[in-house]
Amino acid sequence: MDWLLNADTNGEKFLVMLAAVGLFVVVMGAVLVAVDRPRWVPQWLVVLGFIGPAVLMLVFGLVYPGLRTAYESFFDRNGENFIGFDNYVRVFTQDEFQIVLRNTAIWVLLVPVAATFIGLVYAVLVDRTRFEAAAKALIFLPMAISMVGASIIWKFIYEYKPDQPGVNQIGLANQVLVWLGLEPYQFVITAPWNTFFLIVVMIWIQAGFAMTVLSAAIKAIPDDIIEAARLDGVGGVRMFRYVTIPVIRPALVVVVTTIAITTLKVFDIVRTMTGGQFSTSVVANEFYTQAFTRFNFGLGASMAVLLFVLVIPIVVYNIRQMRLSEDIR
Repeated sequence: MDWLLNADTNGEKFLVMLAAVGLFVVVMGAVLVAVDRPRWVPQWLVVLGFIGPAVLMLVFGLVYPGLRTAYESFFDRNGENFIGFDNYVRVFTQDEFQIVLRNTAIWVLLVPVAATFIGLVYAVLVDRTRFEAAAKALIFLPMAISMVGASIIWKFIYEYKPDQPGVNQIGLANQVLVWLGLEPYQFVITAPWNTFFLIVVMIWIQAGFAMTVLSAAIKAIPDDIIEAARLDGVGGVRMFRYVTIPVIRPALVVVVTTIAITTLKVFDIVRTMTGGQFSTSVVANEFYTQAFTRFNFGLGASMAVLLFVLVIPIVVYNIRQMRLSEDIR
């Protein structure tokens, strides 16, 4: 196996390629034989062969690490002494962690609402216009950028230089302030407003996702509903409020809950732009900081468990709403 992984010469690389092709043929042959199973092969064995590997990967890659993390959250920083719920008490009582919880709450409240609102309004405004494709592509482009890439872009936008003779602002935001005759502002390090400026980055990314899903939902509204509403004298804002919103409500729920879950797990933006400093840390970033920077594994595990617990109600609500929409149909 080491020889396969460390092949250097062309001949060795050719043999590695043949071995990979041979392995692929063997696996595909086993799958085809299982699908067109001989009579002597029991059906339960075929089912086990298909779902067994997936179940094993879920158990060892998701279930076991989750249970292990929950277990370690009841121990001290070295994982040696059992301390019960002390880590959780510390998370909810110490000032530095209360700031983390406050910031997380602000993110979860603002990002889904703002991104969904912007995406919905944008989808309605450009629907069936001549420049619809170009307009949608423009707002969807940030979705193609990684969180780290978007953070670096906005870090340059927020870049601050002291207002001194001969010093030019390289950040777009501060250059605009200078053009307006205002003083440059330290967007990233001035608490508590820096949290809101970081939130702008997430909204910028997620608005494209909201627009795409909601635009598809709006186009799926039956024409007879629209015509019936117009015959009743409904139009403009009333059409949007009493027809469009109720019909696309399931899509709205999916968009809001999906963005909320993504926001709860936000890590890249905070880590890239501030590293969690200047009172900008959130639960996901603090979990990483405690576990892998300060090596307090017990406290880091408790933060990870807290993040998991916060996600559960959103997932449950999403599933319930999807079932209700299916029952209505």
